[in-house]
Amino acid sequence: MGEAEQLSLGSRTALFREGQPARHVFTLMHGTAKLTRLLPDGREQVLGFRFAGDVIGYTGGETYLFAAELLTPATLCRLERGRFDALMRRLPALERRFLDLCVQELAATQDQLVTVGRRTAEARLAAFLLQLAASRRLRLETGTVLDMPMTRSDIADFLGLTLETVSRGFTAFRRRGWVREPSHNHVELLNPRALTELIEGAACD
Repeated sequence: MGEAEQLSLGSRTALFREGQPARHVFTLMHGTAKLTRLLPDGREQVLGFRFAGDVIGYTGGETYLFAAELLTPATLCRLERGRFDALMRRLPALERRFLDLCVQELAATQDQLVTVGRRTAEARLAAFLLQLAASRRLRLETGTVLDMPMTRSDIADFLGLTLETVSRGFTAFRRRGWVREPSHNHVELLNPRALTELIEGAACD
């Protein structure tokens, strides 16, 4: 079995496609990736985003259940699936850490279902921004400015909204003084408490 291989790849690079043989597992050391699936009508559905420290591409089946594409230049560690399974068997601490990550991902998925199914458009966007902030804290990154390499269209697709609705949401948050956009692909959270209160008090129309 091959050893781990470090890769440096450019933005918009496809790590793998949905349905391809699941031969490798990737650890994202630096950068951001987007996970997608193809719908029966041929449209692409954004499932989520992955950041530094996340594992991408591990599946219990023989093929990848989704596609993964880099949104930024990235550094990754690529490991053959068989070697990854062997490491898990040999290192119980690694297996426990991986299970913890799986539980966190399941919790995030469940929260996303609630976000799309029961919250207003603005509350969905607020929840998305706060989730990005929470992910940043887990990576032990400081500051209030979020890296946002995903497009507004990606965000809209992920949240089950239209592009116009997402753009209106950001505009509303800026006017209220809750966020600002200091530069391209960056959003600063000026009032996370207001975003939290919006989520807690919101209900679908």
